[in-house]
Amino acid sequence: MGLFSRLFKVGQKPGTVAFRRQRALELHGQVIKYVTEQRNDNEDVIGRGGALAVSGDEFIVDSSGDTLFRCKVDALDAAYLMSGDGVIVTGPNLLENGRMRTITVHFVYYRK
Repeated sequence: MGLFSRLFKVGQKPGTVAFRRQRALELHGQVIKYVTEQRNDNEDVIGRGGALAVSGDEFIVDSSGDTLFRCKVDALDAAYLMSGDGVIVTGPNLLENGRMRTITVHFVYYRK
């Protein structure tokens, strides 16, 4: 990616397969602080610790010693929180026979 592309955010358009693959690779290896999910007008913590990973063509959220979310990268929709300390992940969860699921993953803060 050239300097012009990085400065002016020229590249793949959101929603395209190339953009989704790029976003998944950006998130690969990110360390998780905790994972939440909206249930019955409540934000419930469903996992603590863990990491995000890309394995083959699947995106995996592994937290609390369990795999909470598994989705094909091409169907993944991931949007960063405005604070930059997390991401909202939406997609068909392969662990639940393709049921659409939206979770919020909060990252561990590391000063760079």
